[in-house]
Amino acid sequence: MMKRTSIILLTAVCLLSALSLTCGAQVLPADGPLTVRPVLQKMGERLLRGRTGSIVAIQPETGEILCLVTNSPQGPQLELAIAKAYAPGSTFKVAQALTMLSEGIVTTETTVECHDGITDGNIRVGCHHHRSPLNLTDAIAFSCNTWFLMNFASMINDDFMYEDRDQAINTWRDYMRSMGLGGPVGVDIAGEKGGLLANANYLNRRYKEGWDGKTIWWAGMGQGDVTVTPLQLCNLAASIANRGYYYLPHIHQNAESRYKVRHNTKVLPEAYGPVIEGMRGCVEKGTGTAIKTTYPICGKTGTVENSGRDHSAFIGFAPMNAPKIAVAVYVEHGGWGADLAAPIGGIIMELYLKGELSQKFAQMAKRLQK
Repeated sequence: MMKRTSIILLTAVCLLSALSLTCGAQVLPADGPLTVRPVLQKMGERLLRGRTGSIVAIQPETGEILCLVTNSPQGPQLELAIAKAYAPGSTFKVAQALTMLSEGIVTTETTVECHDGITDGNIRVGCHHHRSPLNLTDAIAFSCNTWFLMNFASMINDDFMYEDRDQAINTWRDYMRSMGLGGPVGVDIAGEKGGLLANANYLNRRYKEGWDGKTIWWAGMGQGDVTVTPLQLCNLAASIANRGYYYLPHIHQNAESRYKVRHNTKVLPEAYGPVIEGMRGCVEKGTGTAIKTTYPICGKTGTVENSGRDHSAFIGFAPMNAPKIAVAVYVEHGGWGADLAAPIGGIIMELYLKGELSQKFAQMAKRLQK
């Protein structure tokens, strides 16, 4: 009896340690029980082994962090998820679409011709091969660079809607900040840092000879004068899952009262439907079909240009109409977002929603492990 009692007590202590101090190799804040799910932590560690990057998952209806896994050649580094600013690449296109719909710059029927990319002077920006023209939802689904570059430039250069370009870019930035992008979101973990969202003052300092929508059009596809953290990307996915609001992400079960306050975005409520339809299309017929399954996942892939091999990124949430989990995956030099980050995100979502992996995702997890 004494031996049995000791085993039970030891098991309880180990479980408490797993929740409060560490989850596998991940060293997390130790002051109280945590919201992370050990099964997701363990899977995330397996999927990031031998890679540099992070996985963040949030429960949209509460802001609780369900998974926070990082890895690097030096081991786990929380700053990769909460303090290292990256170009978001095409994952950022959903925030662009929400902003431009809300401002009336585009409608769901706005189409743009794209034939494998766009050329402007001596600049050539490539694009996925897809039919042309595309409307907004299909531009999201197939991640059309041309659609987003041209419409973003049109917003900044619109001298009817805005007094000048300073007002246009500052308006754009206000939308992005309201979605929790470009600055600390207030997670209850020390060391969080922000990113970059260009405003008029920044651009006027950087481009002393003047600038316009074409000068900064790279931001339309999540490159150039915009950087965010993986935590911010996950929070963006959570705000879309909630159709316009989020709770500050937190990792402690007994979080302060400010973590229970709803934060509304500036985005018009009616803008969310078309963007979510586009994210659903991404998984059903677009760049994210690798994670298509029996329940409705909404997602957006990202392949982020940089020196060396491209970074692999993905944001998503599921199920579509009753979201229980939002996820962001960012892997440095991981290649196509569709090939690595999206499958990792799909695995994490399924494991949380189903408690186990289907044969498809189990095989995918086995293939991805190094």
